Amino acid sequence: MADRYILRITAGPDYDLASHVEIPVNTAEPVHINSDRADIQLNVRVNDYRGLPYGSPGTSPYFETEPHKYNQDQYSICFRFTPKKPAAVAQADEKVEDVKEDVKDEAEGDAKENADEDASEEEDDEDEEVLGISGLDLQFGNDFDRPIRDRLPPGFNTAMGIVRWWVDPGLDGDAYADRPYLYGPALSSFNALHVGEAEFDPDKGGIWVEEGGDEEARAGFGAPADRKARMKWALSEAAKETWVWEYGRTYALDFFNPYLDFANLALRLPGFHLPIMKYWDGQGLRSTPKRSHTLRYVLRNRATGEVYMTVCFTLYLKEDVNEDGTLKEGVDGSETSVVAKAESSGDEEFDEEAALKEAAEKLEIKDEAAKDTATKTSSEDLD
Repeated sequence: MADRYILRITAGPDYDLASHVEIPVNTAEPVHINSDRADIQLNVRVNDYRGLPYGSPGTSPYFETEPHKYNQDQYSICFRFTPKKPAAVAQADEKVEDVKEDVKDEAEGDAKENADEDASEEEDDEDEEVLGISGLDLQFGNDFDRPIRDRLPPGFNTAMGIVRWWVDPGLDGDAYADRPYLYGPALSSFNALHVGEAEFDPDKGGIWVEEGGDEEARAGFGAPADRKARMKWALSEAAKETWVWEYGRTYALDFFNPYLDFANLALRLPGFHLPIMKYWDGQGLRSTPKRSHTLRYVLRNRATGEVYMTVCFTLYLKEDVNEDGTLKEGVDGSETSVVAKAESSGDEEFDEEAALKEAAEKLEIKDEAAKDTATKTSSEDLD
């Protein structure tokens, strides 16, 4: 089934595909995605890539660089993110400045004492100024335009348990909704977070994010220096309430894992293996399947509903792609009955107890291996 499709990755500042650009996968030069909400520079890497545009590198030096080589990571969504102050907030700030000027004028002469009191009140207002996006509100994850509840695979709830246990404990959502979603707080969802622009190194695949950056800024929020410790710390409500993604400040973020295999269209969790083609984008729901199927990643604001970036991994039938890599006219949204219904019929047997046991064993082994590696590295450093 997978060999009949080809993958194309696009990204843009919102859900409108007309605003999207095709991503040159596995190339070092980032794509710029700018809007009145944020400026973003994006690298997307996929190991063993066989998609569009034709001639794309099959991999990236990113996957041969630690820790990704050891992790056997399969893909990365990596970007610099500079949130912009919303127009309404900027206007409010201007009003505060105007009032402060008025207070300053009143302070001259006999009204000095009263003006000092007014100035103090205005300073209090300034303290309440919105400095950025709350750690509670910036989210990253997946959402869908149509229901998927009727074709969720056997063991889906077990798989979600494994994901929350091992991959992203902060993940939350509703896979049974009419418009399903699975979002996590950006503060805990991203594997690496750098306060600042981070490094750009073509020999490492482009934007290279290591945990860290502005130590004073991180310390001011109480964020640990270690990435795993930061991800764990960020799960608490207190941490998310404290953290602010400041307007005008640049952050570098990297989301990666070894579990989604785009080359073979498979989800490979410890204890849970799933060919995802028939569930991709609600595929199993359609008696007349679409010719294209999209998995969408979204960076959004929970409080306002604003979207800063969407990244779409879309599968197209190879017959719908021209020789130059462009899509044939009318492909998006068209439907076909060519896809064999046998691919989306029947439910596999699923042994939840066995899956959880295998997951526990593999994750324990991986944890021990990581500890051994860390111990060995520490010993070598001492030598």
